[in-house]
Amino acid sequence: MKVAIAAIDLGKHSFHLHAQDERGHELCRKKFTRPSLIQYLANLDPCTVAMEACGGAHFMAQEVAKLGHTPKLIAPHLVRPYVKSNKNDFADAEAICEAATRPTMRFVAPKTQAQQVLAMLNSTRDAFIKDRTATVNRIHAALLEVGVSLAPGFKSIIELPALLEAGSFSVPLKKILMRLHGHFCYLDEQVKTSDKDLECQAAEDDLAARLMTMPCVGPITSSALAAELGDGKQFKCGRGYAASIGLVPKQHSTGGQTVLLGISKRGDRNQRRLLIQCARVYLIQLDRQKGALADWVRQLLASRHHSNLVVCALANKLARIAWAIAAHHTEFDAGPAAMNA
Repeated sequence: MKVAIAAIDLGKHSFHLHAQDERGHELCRKKFTRPSLIQYLANLDPCTVAMEACGGAHFMAQEVAKLGHTPKLIAPHLVRPYVKSNKNDFADAEAICEAATRPTMRFVAPKTQAQQVLAMLNSTRDAFIKDRTATVNRIHAALLEVGVSLAPGFKSIIELPALLEAGSFSVPLKKILMRLHGHFCYLDEQVKTSDKDLECQAAEDDLAARLMTMPCVGPITSSALAAELGDGKQFKCGRGYAASIGLVPKQHSTGGQTVLLGISKRGDRNQRRLLIQCARVYLIQLDRQKGALADWVRQLLASRHHSNLVVCALANKLARIAWAIAAHHTEFDAGPAAMNA
């Protein structure tokens, strides 16, 4: 019988496939290597191929689409309830198949290679920044052990060799600190190089360039949003996108009584963090902002709302604007009031 849906439990070297017909009857359950899986899918008639959105899933989705199939990616936490008993690779593949057939299931949009590059650049830059901060903390901690307290900031770290030459430190300690200083300089240079690469990639990417027309949105934020948004068609509206990154109120309602709490903080916290930072910068520069968005923010502040509440509301608004730019292939328009100012 014809395969209607094939679910793949992805791995590094082995792949477990569970195939069903239109009625949900099992047709195939088999383990493949990567080349043999591609060959098997190439011989199948066009069908739906479901996978978890994990490492390597977007590449496999691209390969599946090239073969004429319809790839569908599902977040792993949405698959977990469909595992019937003990966890194993074939049970996971069957659970993916079952989850993909649910009419209300939410799917993850496969990334293009351009989106993957933007996502990798952002994640690599974040990793360098995290390692640089850890290295700075190690230097501070090592010097505190010998009674030296450096001033906050990178300037004192950059001037560390002069401090070591002037002080009476032991030779082994100097070697350790100079090694850490060299590692800091390397990481600092990598962060600066990553910033330049992101600026170039954001300028060349169509969506990222259009997202930078939004106020207080630069290459880092625009590239991160472009890597995840794509064409925006995976969301019905801007509110759906804002909800997916946790910028809408968390609801705890019962008995017909609606109770709204703070923002849910669900989804990708990196996108949420960047939009919150953009909103804070917008408030700092509010005196220079013009247009309907600026008037809306001033109205919120005039109503004596707490600044943190206004920041979250503005971040939500920026998320909706970003979705509209992606979905409707437009640019940000501040309105006639901003043009006449």
